[in-house]
Amino acid sequence: MAWLLVGAALCAQEQPAPDQAEDANSPKRVAANYTFTEGPAWSREGFLIFSDIPNNKIFRWQPGAKTELFRDNSEGTNGNAYDAHGRLYTCQGHARRVIRTDAKGKVDVLADKWQGKKLNEPNDIVVRRDGNVWFTDPAFGSADERRELDFYGVYHITPKGVLEVVAKPKGRPNGIALSPDGRTLYVTNSDERNIRAYDVDRSGAASNERVIASNIEGVPDGMRVDVKGNLYVAAKDLFVYSPEGQLLRTIHLPETPSNCQFGDEDLQSLFITARTSVYRVRLDVKGALQY
Repeated sequence: MAWLLVGAALCAQEQPAPDQAEDANSPKRVAANYTFTEGPAWSREGFLIFSDIPNNKIFRWQPGAKTELFRDNSEGTNGNAYDAHGRLYTCQGHARRVIRTDAKGKVDVLADKWQGKKLNEPNDIVVRRDGNVWFTDPAFGSADERRELDFYGVYHITPKGVLEVVAKPKGRPNGIALSPDGRTLYVTNSDERNIRAYDVDRSGAASNERVIASNIEGVPDGMRVDVKGNLYVAAKDLFVYSPEGQLLRTIHLPETPSNCQFGDEDLQSLFITARTSVYRVRLDVKGALQY
């Protein structure tokens, strides 16, 4: 497999002109002219990466610079996440696997099969600061027709690399996130239009499954959490829920959002992938990162 990790301005794209917003806290477009953006992840080195799934690429955005190609031939990458060591975890939908890439470009395959059968289409991923990993494995479109497993899954990978099934929901799991203390796992379900929560212990074992928010407008997709534990969920709009599932705020965007990620040096910017673009909105609360 040919990987291209680019640190220079290779295949750079011009930054779009700043949007005219009604106030400083309205979403502003920072990257545009893509096909379907997803998988935003903030690096502690000061840049954002995001996937353009149909174009099979990952891009890097940095304040004051041109958006540039980060990885070519990305195998249909959807979700991305960093860990405390700066390693990048990636859900590759086309290859039907989860990989980890270190700073030197070394790639390790963390999961590609369950009991001898290929995964459906790994979608989104979160890494706890102690090295425990969780990811969703739904199947959309043609991936649903070719899947080998008879269930949609939420999985856990232990720090030693053991793969475990957390849940087999009837509907398709999609976005995934952790509470600030790492003790609660949240999963959106695109078919059931809800958010499920699970208690997770020190070993990563999950229990006490419950629905905390339901009847979400649109298709619930990616989500992130702030330091207060509030959930930022991409669906018809970007909805903000309390940890108990109460709708607190709606952030409207010109395009339908797919995912989001806190970033910038103060972690008070929320980057939102939305169809052809990436938007940024400034908030009065910091995001909760596990690294």
